[in-house]
Amino acid sequence: MVRRADRLPPAELLVSFEAAARRLSFTAAATERFVTQSAISRQIRTLEDSLGVPLFERRHRALALTPEGVLLYETCREAFGRLRQTVARLRDPAARNIVTLTTTPGLASLWLIPRLPDFTRRHQGVDVRIDASFEARDLDSGDFDVAVRYGRVGTVPGTQLFAEEVMPVCSPLLLKGSSPPLEKPTDLRHHTLLRTTDARAAAQLEEWDPWLASNGLADLTSAGSIGFSSYDDVISAALLGHGVALGRRPLVDALVDRGQLVTPFRGTVNSPRAYFVLCTTAARERGCVRALEAWLIEQGRQPAPPADSG
Repeated sequence: MVRRADRLPPAELLVSFEAAARRLSFTAAATERFVTQSAISRQIRTLEDSLGVPLFERRHRALALTPEGVLLYETCREAFGRLRQTVARLRDPAARNIVTLTTTPGLASLWLIPRLPDFTRRHQGVDVRIDASFEARDLDSGDFDVAVRYGRVGTVPGTQLFAEEVMPVCSPLLLKGSSPPLEKPTDLRHHTLLRTTDARAAAQLEEWDPWLASNGLADLTSAGSIGFSSYDDVISAALLGHGVALGRRPLVDALVDRGQLVTPFRGTVNSPRAYFVLCTTAARERGCVRALEAWLIEQGRQPAPPADSG
């Protein structure tokens, strides 16, 4: 009997392959699947024999996908993502209008949360759940629908939400009767600079160096420095007058417009980084997810929301 080419391998083998391909580790896949490493290895070998092609390059203490492995993984990733979301919706019908969004703490606190009432007002019955983290969550897992990620232009997939400009900002309290003064960029040497220092964000965030270099102050030594684990904490310290922060537009636009922060010097510097909206094809099949994605892109083109009337 001739085996049909389109006959699917056992689902168990495909699930184990997807876990091993996603983690590039038989050991990690075994832990996820609650089986032994040797069991995962046997399942992958059985799958390769069934398909007649190698799926992994087994290197010394490392795995890599073959071209055939990449093709199968991309298909499994999309298919399993859709299955997970469908199963979740069947198990919990109320979850059909829950949208999960993951982004950085700074963007969530300073830009997203002040705007969210507009979305909930326009899309009643849709519940938005926000995950504020430096971790790049896996959208294909089905646990998150939409991501807004920060990275260098040209290296992050998705639709650009907005570009970034930077400039120093501080509390107006720091300028009133300031001694020492804060009138020109060189005056920063007499003030405390507020920075983001969290090691997890170090590869993503550029702090003062680009702005200082663009103003001919690459070698400037400030009077002091205070580091914080997230950018929203940096801005909180600036609002209290603890020092000068590097303002990231448009994250700080609303605070500047309301006079809570001021820009002591003229001009901004273009950042090589931007924010991007990502969404999987499977998640986008839900109307509430499409609505949130479209709303985010719309908001990225809008000015900061007005101050609360109260």
